[in-house]
Amino acid sequence: MRVLRLVFDTNVWLDWLVFADPSVFPLRQAVEMRRAAIYLDGACEAELERVLAYDLGRHSIDSAAQARALAACRATAHRIEEPLDEALRAQLPRCRDPDDQKFLEAALAARANYLVTKDQALLELAPRASPFRIVTAADLAAKL
Repeated sequence: MRVLRLVFDTNVWLDWLVFADPSVFPLRQAVEMRRAAIYLDGACEAELERVLAYDLGRHSIDSAAQARALAACRATAHRIEEPLDEALRAQLPRCRDPDDQKFLEAALAARANYLVTKDQALLELAPRASPFRIVTAADLAAKL
């Protein structure tokens, strides 16, 4: 059985860890059944940590809940340790939002099958050829 390799953007992680969004439930099930594995690098984790600390209005979470969410993320995700070679990085399409480029780089470094995102700037790149597909959680869930 081939295990799908996934990279999540920060919003998908929030749906998984904080909001319990139903769109990620099939992905969670695939990970639990070891049909999929999630990969995360330091830059993506750092952004998740920053966003978890944001004042999200009625969805703000206290420091203990932030720590639990990060611990759950770290327990679920496989760490990407190898830095991405500059020549490979140059082959990636450029995202119009430079802050989102890190997700493309993580997906390439992880040899991901899918970059799962809700971000429009990343989704705009989906039609472009790359070694991974860029999809929403709902789109990927429909394929599982």
